[in-house]
Amino acid sequence: MLMKRPRHRVFDYPFRFYKPEEDEQERRKRKLGFTSYRKYKHQKKSPVLWIVFILAVLFIIYKLSVR
Repeated sequence: MLMKRPRHRVFDYPFRFYKPEEDEQERRKRKLGFTSYRKYKHQKKSPVLWIVFILAVLFIIYKLSVR
């Protein structure tokens, strides 16, 4: 529940049908330094962690106000 979820693996699989015009485009992109995917994706935070955090803050506020 509070552990990280497993990520899918990314494979660099060669295509069965070769298209030389696409190969030329990819070679130019690599030469210029463009990539077709993001290396660093924004990870969504788990709503369960936010709920636990909010409940913990509310509990601390309640305990400090009782005294």
